[in-house]
Amino acid sequence: MNWNSIENNLVNISFGLLLVTLIMYWANIAFTNLVILGQVGRILTIFINLCISSALLLRWLNNGYFPLSNLYESLIFLTWGLTTIHLILEYKNNSKLIGAINIPVALFIIGFANLSLSQDMQQPAPLVPALRSNWLMMHVSIMMISYATLIIGSLLSILFLVISKGKNINVKGSANIYKVKNVEIIYHQNNSTNKYDNNHANVLIKNNRMDILQSIDNLSYRIIGLGFPLLTIGIIAGAVWANEAWGSYWSWDPKETWALITWLIFAAYLHSRLTKSWQGKKPAILASVGFIVVWICYLGVNFLGKGLHSYGWIL
Repeated sequence: MNWNSIENNLVNISFGLLLVTLIMYWANIAFTNLVILGQVGRILTIFINLCISSALLLRWLNNGYFPLSNLYESLIFLTWGLTTIHLILEYKNNSKLIGAINIPVALFIIGFANLSLSQDMQQPAPLVPALRSNWLMMHVSIMMISYATLIIGSLLSILFLVISKGKNINVKGSANIYKVKNVEIIYHQNNSTNKYDNNHANVLIKNNRMDILQSIDNLSYRIIGLGFPLLTIGIIAGAVWANEAWGSYWSWDPKETWALITWLIFAAYLHSRLTKSWQGKKPAILASVGFIVVWICYLGVNFLGKGLHSYGWIL
């Protein structure tokens, strides 16, 4: 039995199902009355997650190491992390927006891994000495899961900016209190019933939009609040592993430097939210910057220059 062929088929099936799932979630937003579309999307996401889990497990058992030693494996694992966090959040919050913004990213990642990387880069290879450690599973897996969590949280912040159209909308806590410039409800100024009805309808639309923004903002905050401790643990584990492998906890390698920048960006975001010094637009912009920084940390440094982590791209 060709286990590699089975593994590749599972990844290919996942790619095809992600495309179908993307259509389901976007159609669910377009046709809000068809609840079954969201349910089908969730079922397909579960099946996709199982396919990717099986592919990673087969690679692990077949090659004798945790499948996180090269770019291809890390991309597949990141897709697994995105779908796992997606399913957990959707189960807890019952929000169709998570799937609508997460599935396109997962589709792009697995498509890039499966279609853009050469066959040589997709093949397993013997671990380099620095990776022959139990810290591989601890450090890299936690970092990848933190990336997945922070990516989803940042995507929600980007969505917040898109829906608010860049306006300075201050969202206060979780009590549905909003401060929006130039939005006032004064019924006694309307002399006719039609004007009253029109204004009332406009107010309902605005209130509904505010509720959506409130939900997105709070969800983004909670998700980033989950991803940040994971990132912290991953960085600490990486420092311990670096000391074991190279004799130094921190060497200002490009990957380490950008991991620190990522940590500082999201630390600033959480600080601004906890102290309530920033609300609404400003922290959303900061989280959106964090989305870019995460990708620079994960992939960008491998393109920009070599370092102690360059084996993550070369192998």
